[in-house]
Parts: sequence; structure tokens; C-alpha cells
Amino acid sequence: MNVMHAGRLMSPAGISRTRDGAATSRDSARSYLGTWSQLGILTAFWAYVTLSDVFYARSMSAIFDPTGTQHLFAAWTARSLQHLLLYPVLIVCVRVSLRAGWRPAWRALPIQLLLALTFAALAAPLLATAETVIGDHGWSVAVQDGSSWAMRWIVAGPGIPLWLASATSFLLAYGFGLALITGFSLYQRVRDSEVRRAALERAWSGARLAALRMQLSPHTLFNLLHTIRGQIAWNPATAQSMIVQLGDLLRRLLDAGENEFSSLPKELEFARLYLELQQRRFADRLSIRLADAAQLPSAWVPSLILQPLIENAVVHGLARHDGPVEISVEVATSENSLLLRVVNSMAPGSIAAPDGIGVRNVRERLSVHFGERAMLVAAPIDSDHWLAEIRLPLLREGLQSSRPGD
Repeated sequence: MNVMHAGRLMSPAGISRTRDGAATSRDSARSYLGTWSQLGILTAFWAYVTLSDVFYARSMSAIFDPTGTQHLFAAWTARSLQHLLLYPVLIVCVRVSLRAGWRPAWRALPIQLLLALTFAALAAPLLATAETVIGDHGWSVAVQDGSSWAMRWIVAGPGIPLWLASATSFLLAYGFGLALITGFSLYQRVRDSEVRRAALERAWSGARLAALRMQLSPHTLFNLLHTIRGQIAWNPATAQSMIVQLGDLLRRLLDAGENEFSSLPKELEFARLYLELQQRRFADRLSIRLADAAQLPSAWVPSLILQPLIENAVVHGLARHDGPVEISVEVATSENSLLLRVVNSMAPGSIAAPDGIGVRNVRERLSVHFGERAMLVAAPIDSDHWLAEIRLPLLREGLQSSRPGD
């Protein structure tokens, strides 16, 4: 079966591919934004490290070398350039670290350690490079001989001890940066998983409600068809009139079955149609009394929430005796609650039956929609009457009918 979509004919498989493509696009966009967020955090962190190192070096220089002639510390321009040169190295190392992960430990730990040591070891040589670039050799002046640049820097420059000190300092900086990005990455994953879980719960709730509404339609239809069948043989005119009424009822049933909520007047109108059909069959025994439509509060209720209770009232009220049965549907409000009551008379001394499909259906739908804020009480009032009462939040306005899954 094909479906028209946006002016084009699409098969169910095509719709599925479109939805999968949209989901993939959303995931790609989320991953893209997450990468830029990580880059922004890492950039802000490294800017902070740069400023901290520059100000620390300048304060130490002011204390130990007030005249600035001994060049005990590198110039602030050289340190700034050093951090600028280390910035792409930091990004590459952190990126590789995140991809490598931490499991299994026997494989991940050597990779993580190698990345950290590589970054830390490059700090001091890059500072010497920065001094060379800006033309201020300062504290790492190279000797004028034919030895290699690295050997000249180690021998005439800061030496191995200071090199190790620099590596240790930048190793700590790298560790803090990696921990910051790893924590942010974990937060993103937890947040995305919560979003996906909430979406799955909404989809599951929508499918569950749709399944519950589908339980009502066949059950109600079969009972009404049996009612009409009883009229065909001896009163065809009444049967034809009932078929017209049934058609109207089914149209309302289909409309209500596609919406999670409906207005209270529409819900009572549906109840009236159903009870009038039953009254055509049991005219000598069944009497009905409905709440005045003009006095109904402006409220929304779950669609078809009354139907199972009314159907139970008809079936159980007429069972086990031949006397008259009265069914009344009452509506009341209490503070922020809405009360819907279905009361039916029954055979004296009848034993209360266990909850059937209809009562369980109503309880489950109330639980899905409102949790503990709604409840259903089904119990005898006295030996001759049975009460089914729904208490739910009073939803006066701002709620519109919606299809499951919207």
C-alpha cells in the first residue's frame, strides 16, 4: 500500500528510509555540535593555561631578576608563541586519546601514556623554537659550534633538569585538559542517552495507548452487532434505524480512536449514542440518565475513557435477573479534579466479579496519562447498585487532540 507524501508517491520502505535518513542527519548534526563544543572548551582551557604561565613567569622574573639582565625566565612573547605552537599538538593528542578510549586497559594505557609524554616532552623544545623565531634567545642561548640544535639547547640552554621540570608541568596541564574534555564527553553521552530514552518512552506510550484503544473498538462493535441481530428477525424497521445509529457511532469511534484526548461533551455524546442503541434493544428493562450537556464543565478527558465502564454497566446490570436496570452517568468537579461516575443497578445479592478487560484497560490508560494523579474505583455502593468512578486532573484549556506519536 502506497502513501502520498509531499506530492509524491512513496512506498512504506521509502518512508522508512526517509525517517532513518532524518535520524542519521540529526545524529550527525549532534555529533558535529558536540565536536565544536569540545573544541571550544579545550581552547578556553588552553588560553587559561597560557595566561597563567605568562603571568607566573613575569612575576617570578620581577622577583628574582628585577633589572631583566640575567634572563632567568623566557620572555612573555616566547611563552605565548610556545603555547600557540603546542595548541595543535594538544588538539591532536586529545582527539587521538578520545578515540583510543580506556578499554581494554592493557592496550589503552600505553597509548594514553605515550600521547601524554609526547605532548609534555615537546614543551621545552618548542619554547626554544619560539625564542629563535622572535629573535630573543634569552635563557636558552645556543653555543656557536657545529653541534646539533638539540644538543646545543640541552648543553647551553636550560639543561636536562629544567627540561624534566617543564615536561612535568605540561604533563599535569595535559592531564587536566584531557580530564576536562573526557568529563564533558561523558556528560554529552549521558545527556543524549536521556534524550533518546525520553523519546523512546514517548513512542512506547503512544504505541501502548494506541493498542489500548484498539482493544475497545472490536469489543464494542461485536456487542452492538449482537444487539442489532436480535432486532432483525422480528423488527426490521428498528434494526435499520439501529444500523444508522451504529454508523454514526462508528464514525465517532474512529475519530476518537485516533486522538489521545477529546472534549468532555463529545465523550458524553458518544456514551449517549451507545446507551440509546442498547436501550432500543432492552426498551422494557433499560433506562438511562445522563449528565446535562449544558452544565458540563469545559474539560478534556482521555478519549473513550467512559466507554468500557458504560459497557460493563449494561452487561453486568442486565445479568442474572429480569428486572429493570437504570444506568446513570454523572459528572462533578472538585477543586482541580474531575469526577466521572457510572452507576448501574444490578440484581440484589450479586457477587462482585473480578476486574475485566474494560476496567483494566481504563486503569492502565489513566496510569499512562496521569500516573498517580488519577484513579479508578469500581465497587458496589450497596446490595443493589454498582459504582465505577474515575478521578483525574481537571484539564480545562490549552490541550488539543493529538495523534499517537505526535
